[in-house]
Amino acid sequence: MATAWSSSTKAGSTMMPLNNRTVVNKLIAATNAFDIDAALALFSPDAVVHDVSVGGQFAEHDGITNYLKRYFVDYHTQTRFLSAEFKEQDQAQVRVDFKGDFGHEIGLLSISFHTSGRIVRIDADLE
Repeated sequence: MATAWSSSTKAGSTMMPLNNRTVVNKLIAATNAFDIDAALALFSPDAVVHDVSVGGQFAEHDGITNYLKRYFVDYHTQTRFLSAEFKEQDQAQVRVDFKGDFGHEIGLLSISFHTSGRIVRIDADLE
């Protein structure tokens, strides 16, 4: 299957498969709207979010729901896409700007995608 490519993810410099960039955009939009169901639809059922900044790992939809409620909904977190680097067909390194009740942080997300396009893992940390 051919992959469509986006023209840019930051100042014309980084290429990323359009489908993965679309998933990243949808994830940011869903978390900004505090729409947990829409966000969960982007994850495979056995996905894992490992977030060093909060010291936890959140497995499967139940764990990811808890993570999204606790760190996005409860802290009123708003995320802004800054840049992305496509490493392999199933990998993206995404840099985002987080703002919420906690203040302001720059986040680094290493996202792994299943061939279906769903997220299978996010390794998250702060700069």
